[in-house]
Amino acid sequence: MNLSVVIPLFEEAESIPELILWIERVMKKMSCTYEIIMVDDGSRDNSWAVIQEMARTNPHIQAIRFRRNYGKSAALFCGFKKAEGDVVITLDADLQDSPDEIPELYRMVREDDYDLVSGWKKKRFDSRLTKNIPSKIYNATARAMTGIKLHDMNSGIKAYNKDVIKNIEVYGEMHRYIPVLAHRAGFTRIGEKVVEHRARKFGETKFGMNRFINGFLDLLSIIFVSRFGKKPMHLFGLLGTLVFFVGFIAASVLGIQKIYFLYQGVKVGLVTESPYFYLSLASMILGTQLFLAGFLGELISRNSTERNTYQIKEIL
Repeated sequence: MNLSVVIPLFEEAESIPELILWIERVMKKMSCTYEIIMVDDGSRDNSWAVIQEMARTNPHIQAIRFRRNYGKSAALFCGFKKAEGDVVITLDADLQDSPDEIPELYRMVREDDYDLVSGWKKKRFDSRLTKNIPSKIYNATARAMTGIKLHDMNSGIKAYNKDVIKNIEVYGEMHRYIPVLAHRAGFTRIGEKVVEHRARKFGETKFGMNRFINGFLDLLSIIFVSRFGKKPMHLFGLLGTLVFFVGFIAASVLGIQKIYFLYQGVKVGLVTESPYFYLSLASMILGTQLFLAGFLGELISRNSTERNTYQIKEIL
């Protein structure tokens, strides 16, 4: 199988027929074998009935239906698991991604040897206030924190080498950070292509401000897990030691100062009357807790069944 087109969808019954016919027109111009994998993420409209009807006359269509809405990451995970193509391309089902981009994305992975190519919707037709501006802020933050220079990290249209999707795990809401997951797994040839962005034709956007906030939290989570997931002591142990050391030095200074004044015959109050005593005490307690958190995390990590799971590229 040369190409798999994976389409996660949620309540897009109106756009599905037009999308499938469009993909078919594009694929007729390409000399390759292909499959279309649609993952219905618990739609409550008649999306599944539309998919079933089209699958009866189109042997290229395969479909998965969730009992309830699990989210886009779950839909992509199951679509990736089922995909058999050497190149896998993802599209959103709302017709805002153009299937006309498929041939060039396919070529970039096959001929230019990219591991992953992300679409960049340079000119957007979304609401500037509720989606466009937050998206720019989110992408700028992601670039700064991950070092991956993509303008549109969360673009729904992407192309992957098969090895990428078979060696990463998309879960929770991590579909926003698939390029980060791929990079952390050792797939460093990540490219970008300017793609057409189309105005939504049917239905309403599923984007909300809560996704923008959750996206930032997910970014912190994936950075922490990828860098310290198997060595939590390196973070918590270091922070705990530093915080404890600062508190210990502060308490020592207070103690030495008290002894010095007593030696000089200067009448001073109790050490416990100083607010700095309680700040130093709190610092030492917090440092100890951080150190213990790292120690417990290390114990859990060393007993994990995946503690020695690594990405192996080749074996001779």
